[in-house]
Amino acid sequence: MSKEDSPPTRYAVASADRLKLLMERTGTGEPITSRELAEKAGVAHGTIGALMAGQQRTVPEEKAKAIAAALGIDLLVLFVPMERAGRVFIPAQVAV
Repeated sequence: MSKEDSPPTRYAVASADRLKLLMERTGTGEPITSRELAEKAGVAHGTIGALMAGQQRTVPEEKAKAIAAALGIDLLVLFVPMERAGRVFIPAQVAV
């Protein structure tokens, strides 16, 4: 399978809580709502909501880049590339 035939790299949100925190204070210092973020990034509002709720873990590279740009952050502050070196996303364990 050539590079052009391979599926796009997917990126996992490192933490739904981090996404929410970054939305409280974006790169400009201003807060952004999920609807505003969706509009600014050009993604569905449901995608942002699902990422915030932890119901959706990954998005294609272009969406991850758009969300990061809309937040005014570097891509890897929020997202983990999933297909580099065969990496598999394992969410951080939370002590109960």
